[in-house]
Amino acid sequence: MKTLRIATGNAHKLSEIQAILDIPGLEIKGLADCPDLPEAIEDGDTFEANALIKARIVAKELGVWALADDSGIEVDGLDKAPGIYSARYAGTHGDDKGNNQKLMQEVAQLNNTRARFVAAIALVGPEGTERVARATVEGHVIAEERGATGFGYDPMFIPAGYEKTFAELGDEIKNQFSHRSRALAQMKPVIEELLLG
Repeated sequence: MKTLRIATGNAHKLSEIQAILDIPGLEIKGLADCPDLPEAIEDGDTFEANALIKARIVAKELGVWALADDSGIEVDGLDKAPGIYSARYAGTHGDDKGNNQKLMQEVAQLNNTRARFVAAIALVGPEGTERVARATVEGHVIAEERGATGFGYDPMFIPAGYEKTFAELGDEIKNQFSHRSRALAQMKPVIEELLLG
């Protein structure tokens, strides 16, 4: 059984990636059992650069194939902010509540609430092989939170063609067409070829 390490400590993100990839013969694990890894300094200027930074550390330190995701939301009326700063928009990395509060206050003042979720997926091998995929899903943001599933900005984002937020639609529907599922769909055959050949 081959192993693919997902460069995340976020249990929601890990379970989402496991559900979407679901490749027979491939064990998909996160980093919960690797507390001593160096912290990834996400100082890239694109989603792709930050995904590569995270995947490279895991691949190098553990000597395994690693996959990392860097994702976020771009709001047109805010000049595409929060963008690559989505996870730390309110100041503290991973503060979903604070990030959503800040964005809701800003969105309430906007005429243009068009937005998109962006995901970049990086796959890095122990010998230095690198592949990257990027995907988006268009929609708009609202100045309130609706729904109980998902994480991050899901309760504020309504994908194009829907009237419910990602958090209201639920993981099963979201995972059919989300930014992350689209990027992982591009990466899945690459993973199958490179890891399971």
